[in-house]
Amino acid sequence: MADLTYRQAVGRGIAQEMARDPRVYFIGEDIAAAGGVFKTTEGLHERFGPDRVRDTPISEEAITGAVMGAAMNGLRPIAEIMFSDFFATCWDIVANQIAKARYMTDGQITLPLVIRSANGGGARFGAQHSQAMENWAMAVPGLKVVAPSNPRDVIGLLAASVRADDPVIFLEQKSLYASKQDVPEGEIVDELGKATLAREGSDVTVVALAAMVPRAVEAAEILAGRGVDVEVIDLRSLVPLDMTTVLRSVAKTSRLVTVEENPRLCGWGAEVTSIVTEEAFYDLDAPTLRITTPHIPLPSADTLEDLAMPSSATIVTQIQRVANG
Repeated sequence: MADLTYRQAVGRGIAQEMARDPRVYFIGEDIAAAGGVFKTTEGLHERFGPDRVRDTPISEEAITGAVMGAAMNGLRPIAEIMFSDFFATCWDIVANQIAKARYMTDGQITLPLVIRSANGGGARFGAQHSQAMENWAMAVPGLKVVAPSNPRDVIGLLAASVRADDPVIFLEQKSLYASKQDVPEGEIVDELGKATLAREGSDVTVVALAAMVPRAVEAAEILAGRGVDVEVIDLRSLVPLDMTTVLRSVAKTSRLVTVEENPRLCGWGAEVTSIVTEEAFYDLDAPTLRITTPHIPLPSADTLEDLAMPSSATIVTQIQRVANG
């Protein structure tokens, strides 16, 4: 076992796939000699050389256009968009070109590429550098959307993403970069679209993603002391979406809470609760509940950002309402 941070796991996951497959290469802004603005890619340039680890100009359009062309011609590129907010500058290429090429060519062209990005709030970067944009990508047919919550899953899900034959948006919650976990040595490969149980319980099902998973687990431990046994599901990916695990849990607990840092309007939690209501309505003993950020740009002031994003204390209070309902 190795004690790895989330940021170190990113580098290990990329290195694992680059060492395994010579078709994998990596491009982005300041990812080579500088080791990435979040220091997630240190050592890759030295190990794999400038042909496979390349710095790019400050142009998200150039980065996404380059990896689209490379994937169409047999490579399996990994690209980095420094902040997920910057997808807004290249969204035409991602949503109208990359996401649709396989469908529009009847499968004659595949786009096995991964676009990584630092996503979400909690690091005091302000409204233009703190958005959680997984819902943008989830809404576009043709894109897979992955968001790990811990170092081990970073490696396993990144490997699965690189090996997929469809484009994957891989979102790393930036406030998790310093978090640590014991991670097994050797190759780690997961399967996309498989949620995991972060905590077993019997009274309430809580479904969370990325940074909200450890907060939900912390809330569950607090509630355990109050006699409420909470089951926490880590979705890990939104596309594919593992509703089988969610529905099985709701059948056991009869209560559902979703926790996400996305703005409330049209969040992924709405999709999850909608499916549960449609397919497992008679399993529910209380109304479903969504815990989200308000529908506002995320503030940069620390007290305001903390107030906007779901905290473990907020999660405790809201789950208690459902458990008592």
